[in-house]
Amino acid sequence: MDTIKKQFAQKLMDIKAIKLQPSEPFTWASGWKSPIYTDNRKTLGYASVRSFVKLELCHAIQREFPEAEAVAGVATGAIAQGALVADELGLPYAYVRPKPKDHGMGNQVEGELQPGAKVVVVEDLISTGGSSLKAVEALRQYGVEVVGMVASFTYGFPVAEEAFRAAGVRLVTLSDYNAVLEQAAETGYISEADKAVLAEWRKDPSVWGIE
Repeated sequence: MDTIKKQFAQKLMDIKAIKLQPSEPFTWASGWKSPIYTDNRKTLGYASVRSFVKLELCHAIQREFPEAEAVAGVATGAIAQGALVADELGLPYAYVRPKPKDHGMGNQVEGELQPGAKVVVVEDLISTGGSSLKAVEALRQYGVEVVGMVASFTYGFPVAEEAFRAAGVRLVTLSDYNAVLEQAAETGYISEADKAVLAEWRKDPSVWGIE
């Protein structure tokens, strides 16, 4: 397994940004019952982890999307991460709201991006991919070219992978659900029994836990 994926998975567990509770499931906004909850925004509160995320996202962009001319963060979770990345790379920056403002200029894209610019999108977490791809569509309507997306973490749901393929967006992430499971099991963060439950949940999270 990729070293960066394991390193980041461990860092997320160290700061309790990932909570694994197979026996006491969380309820997501979608209504899904889940044995895992990920809050990547907690990385902003730890200087060393914040720096790790910033630099590794920059490395991913330089390696995978060297043609990028600007950076766009997805509100709200990736606004700060996107700004840190753009500053490190010395590139223009904007962020994308979930929907246009209902007052003022009515902007959905906040900042300044040149027409036709090649833009890489920064996201913090990918679940179904819906909100992330809405941001991509908003940027395309704004008049820029989205060359790809980098994110801190993905659950790797098939529905998200298919949505990204259909939208023609290449996604690169620092870590993923499988890396967290492996690292959590190796370090004793979860038991083997918990690992089996977590693996079963990922197969069909929309119906897991429904009695």
